[in-house]
Amino acid sequence: MKWIISRRWAIFLAACLLFVLSQFYRASIAVITPDLISDLGLDIHALSLISASFFYAFAVMQIPMSMYLDAIGPRIVMTALSLLGVAGALVFAFGDSVGTLVAGRLLLGAGTACSLMGTLKLITLWFGPLRFATISALVLSFGTLGNMAAATPLVLMVQSIGWRMTFVVFAGINFLLTMTFFVVVRDRPKDPDHGEIPEAVSTDLREILMKLLNLFREKDYWIISLATFCRYGIFAAVQALWAGPYLMTVIGTSPVAAGNVLLCMSIGLIIGSPVCGWLSDVVFRNRKGVMIAGLSGMGLMLAVLAFLPPGANLTVLSVLFFGFGFFSGVGLIVYAHIKERMPVQYAGTAMTGVNFFTMVGVAVFLQGLGSLMQSLYPGEALGAPAFKAAFLVCAACLALTSGLYFFTVETIGKRRTAEAKKQ
Repeated sequence: MKWIISRRWAIFLAACLLFVLSQFYRASIAVITPDLISDLGLDIHALSLISASFFYAFAVMQIPMSMYLDAIGPRIVMTALSLLGVAGALVFAFGDSVGTLVAGRLLLGAGTACSLMGTLKLITLWFGPLRFATISALVLSFGTLGNMAAATPLVLMVQSIGWRMTFVVFAGINFLLTMTFFVVVRDRPKDPDHGEIPEAVSTDLREILMKLLNLFREKDYWIISLATFCRYGIFAAVQALWAGPYLMTVIGTSPVAAGNVLLCMSIGLIIGSPVCGWLSDVVFRNRKGVMIAGLSGMGLMLAVLAFLPPGANLTVLSVLFFGFGFFSGVGLIVYAHIKERMPVQYAGTAMTGVNFFTMVGVAVFLQGLGSLMQSLYPGEALGAPAFKAAFLVCAACLALTSGLYFFTVETIGKRRTAEAKKQ
């Protein structure tokens, strides 16, 4: 029993460290935007394409990954893809054109595509279903260290050694963590202490397609997918690209001050994720209500930011971005919600099916907001009116999603009743 417990947490740590890198790569463009513009003369379309390419690759990889994560196991899949991420970091570091930078970001997106879903699959197998939302929220909080590293620490590191050498360093870190993960991780415990664990499922294409069809027949799948499409799409688009130019161009902050405000958003997410998981698992025993509250809170923060004047107080900005990150902490509840709507042996398929829309949402909002700002204000695409329009559109999307989420089926009570009957 002690061996299982210690191994469980070692696996948790090894997987979380890869997720930290994934979060770093996602958010790393925001604060190096001035360097990219200075070195390569990029415009808003090029910036949004480079940033979005990571998420397009990440999203597309969910399709084959959903087919093999349940069958092959997260250890092999995560290791192979993480090595691809190492190559992506090096290509990006030495990129001298938009095409090369896009290629590097595509490899990084593909290479980190399994970092969260593989970790959630490991949690399902090693920790059991009743602690899933809480433990998975800890994963998100842990991973937010990567977002924090992509804020002020990244600014300081880039100022010291340059953005290219910074990504070379992270490529080396990525390789070491990948090898450590391969050595430490096992896909499933031999003697689980939380009930029977299903065997790996078939890789037969017909069976895989049947699983996907069963998932597509669920009304809740589409509503939950829309919720994560908007929730994470908007959060990551703001964090990964648009928050930096907004703070430096509209508000007039320095790069370091902008990094500090982004750090507050990451701290909000770190605190909000376990709190929201705890509220969902323990306090309210509810998925729908906590999700709706989080989506509404995010929309409110963006609506307030839309009307802030230039030169706004840094404390006010820090509080608003902290709140935006805190309310975004409801994100992993969608994975618990959809997982409870499917048999446990389909956990990987269900969660990666939702995660596909999670990553597509980021790419769409990254490029969509850039196109919206450029088309509405072609002469001032990074000005205050453009950001006001973008933030209000995002707030409206979150309000619509909150309303639709009322129509999902609550599952946590049914799962607890089923587990009690087994005991």
